[in-house]
Amino acid sequence: MTEKKSAPQSIMIVDDELIVRESLTKWFRQDGYRVESAEDANHALKLMNEGPWDLALLDIKMPGMSGLDLQKRLKEIDKNTSVIMITAYASVESAVQALKEGAFDYVTKPIDPEHLSHLVTNALKQRKLVEENVQLREQISDIAKANEIVGESQQVQKVIELAKTVSKTDTTVMLRGESGTGKELIARVIHANSSRRYFPIIAVNCGAMVESLLESDLFGHEKGSFTGAQFRRKGKFELSDGGTIFLDEIGAISQKMQVQLLRVLETKQFTRVGGNEVISSDFRVICATNRDLEAAIKEGSFREDLYYRLNVFTIVIPPLRERRPDIPLLAEYFCNKYAAAMHKAVTEISPNAMDIMVQYDWPGNVRELENVMERAMVLATPPAIQHTDLPFQLASKAHGLLADSIAAIERAHIEMILHRCGWNISRSADILDIDRVTLYNKISKYGLKRP
Repeated sequence: MTEKKSAPQSIMIVDDELIVRESLTKWFRQDGYRVESAEDANHALKLMNEGPWDLALLDIKMPGMSGLDLQKRLKEIDKNTSVIMITAYASVESAVQALKEGAFDYVTKPIDPEHLSHLVTNALKQRKLVEENVQLREQISDIAKANEIVGESQQVQKVIELAKTVSKTDTTVMLRGESGTGKELIARVIHANSSRRYFPIIAVNCGAMVESLLESDLFGHEKGSFTGAQFRRKGKFELSDGGTIFLDEIGAISQKMQVQLLRVLETKQFTRVGGNEVISSDFRVICATNRDLEAAIKEGSFREDLYYRLNVFTIVIPPLRERRPDIPLLAEYFCNKYAAAMHKAVTEISPNAMDIMVQYDWPGNVRELENVMERAMVLATPPAIQHTDLPFQLASKAHGLLADSIAAIERAHIEMILHRCGWNISRSADILDIDRVTLYNKISKYGLKRP
């Protein structure tokens, strides 16, 4: 693989003196930086809107807007741009004000090239450390979230086991399942347990964008490559370097994008829209779909060669109706989550409400359950969510279920404990606080069967 060269760090110089601009531009270009200069604040703001800048060198005293006022404007546009102030009028007051407004440091004219070069190096190092710190915090947050999978059913435990097994490799993974089953969460589990976990995982919803926007989003674009492209933008493949790219709804992409995607997956190389530079990126691919791709291949709407490139290791996420023992656990999890978010003293779900949720088929899966719990929390009166707090399509089932609600809850609870204990009867009976004979009778009564 061709080693990718990192883009040079960028410096913007703003000074009303031509000789200062020319001298500083020459010095820093010789040091390998990308440098542009502006004679006043208006020109500087135009440059700022054309793309991100790592560092700005600002003269304090300029006609029109001062360097101090310009610093505030630059920080509003991009708070991450480092600033070093330059002035011929050394004063403690202006230095203190500049530092209070977030300047990295302050130098006076005549400028000592070695001293300024040292300051610039340190400022850019600090900026890079801040960016890495933010990225690391985000990754740690992602890892924490990825371990919040709720479920004790045998089906979901099998999914987690497969996810952690494949995470130890760089194998391409296809996640299949209905909408709302948590495919992105499983993708994050795979990433969080992989050697790439300290690099980003970047998600792209391929079905949410038209072809032209998706192309720009994945590959990036050069300034001026199309109307509205005011500056160069890195694409998701480039940003995923070292990490993972998650391509959701992969079955929705066009034939043209399928050809482009296949080439990128085979070579790990691409060009930005409107550009000629070949860019290499080391990323892992996880994709997801709720479509029947085999049928799409027969219809001619999905390429067979791309399918085999993506379908190396498949994990099927079961719908919520096939793992009903997890419904009470998920409902309680979302109840606690939204009670804390809304500062409500709702600590439980009534048996009637839980019974209705356990019996419901959840066509929208976990996503629908979460939405239902959030809505119920808005309506609920402490201490519990009642069946009347549920949406109509669930609450309307209450009349026929109330008489059997205790039995339904007992059945779901026993089934959950049996799954948790791997159908070890003695352990399950101990947890349920009943004897083994009683447990066998209840298994027979409720028609429970070992998977």
